[in-house]
Amino acid sequence: MRGRRLPRELWTRAEDVLSGRVEPAPARPAATVAVIRDHDEHGLQVFLLRRVRSMAFAPGAYVFPGGAVDPRDGEASLAWSGPSPAAWGAAFDADETLARELVCAAVRETFEESLVLLAGPTAETVVGDTRGGDWEADRQALLDRSQSLGGFLDRRGLVLRSDLLRPWAHWITPAVEPKRYDTRFFVAAIPAGQRAGDVSTEADRVAWVRPAEAAERGRTGEWLMLPPTVATLSELAGFETVADVLAAPREIIAYEPETEIVDGEAYLVLPRDIERYYAAR
Repeated sequence: MRGRRLPRELWTRAEDVLSGRVEPAPARPAATVAVIRDHDEHGLQVFLLRRVRSMAFAPGAYVFPGGAVDPRDGEASLAWSGPSPAAWGAAFDADETLARELVCAAVRETFEESLVLLAGPTAETVVGDTRGGDWEADRQALLDRSQSLGGFLDRRGLVLRSDLLRPWAHWITPAVEPKRYDTRFFVAAIPAGQRAGDVSTEADRVAWVRPAEAAERGRTGEWLMLPPTVATLSELAGFETVADVLAAPREIIAYEPETEIVDGEAYLVLPRDIERYYAAR
């Protein structure tokens, strides 16, 4: 059949959810960012992290920086430049409040997990190297939630640069999963002068890699990846440069893979236009 066998530990839950005996877990709003760069030798590359195996969600999987929305991500006083929350809402089919939260979560999580900061002293500039003790103190304060993104940017006199992001995709975790996210995917070029770092305690490896190479490793199982990651990498593999990616028009469609039970086994079924990425060899 068309589909992928789910881990055995999910089979009983899948039967319970599909039969109505168990309610699906709510999907938390989340944001993730494919950070990209042009490399002189290797061409277009994307930044990936491998999640530590102790994580409750997607242990051992290669992912883009990202995470769930924090309640304070929607602070209206935050200095902002670029497309408005209303414009982001139109792109992602979200209300203005959620759109603001998603963009802020994208900026915050990317800094927390890679040191890449999409913000600058003015609406036309961006910060340079974010390595060093003072930046690390701010990153830790964001991680332990003793500081909000708005408070961090305000204290440093920085403006969030939403114009450095582009909307890319929308994925919802399947209903049978015990932990679910409603995730908007963004792409962004790493700003000049910044370095992506191996700083996240949720990851045990980071890598800059060509999207086509990473997608192939995900398809073959060499690297553990969730379908949204394979799909995004496969799409990015069709571009030559960062400029090409950022200029690409996108129609955002919400994808939520379905689950089917066949002969007592649970299978994840992807939309047909996504399944084709697994057939590309």
